[in-house]
Amino acid sequence: MYSDASYINLGYVLIQDGELKTHECNYPTHDLKLVAVVFALKIWRHYLYRQKCYIYTDHKSLKYLLAQKELNLRQWIWLELLNNYDRVIDYHPRKANVVADALS
Repeated sequence: MYSDASYINLGYVLIQDGELKTHECNYPTHDLKLVAVVFALKIWRHYLYRQKCYIYTDHKSLKYLLAQKELNLRQWIWLELLNNYDRVIDYHPRKANVVADALS
């Protein structure tokens, strides 16, 4: 966990390192970025359920996931899980997404 505090605000980031399964190595980039979101939601569901959840990603197309016309079956299943959360997916360019880049 990374944390910081000031007289105005508190900040923290929960980080858990996960490994890809063998079949996940063959996923396209869009699905690979989405599986990271799904993994985090599953791991931290007890913290995130019934809370407003802000998800920051460096993959712009995830921001428009709900508006996409064609999804594969895997994406539909993940979308079902995402719909259980009050979440906002926001795009942060690579330079702004420092914590995520430190992991990769």
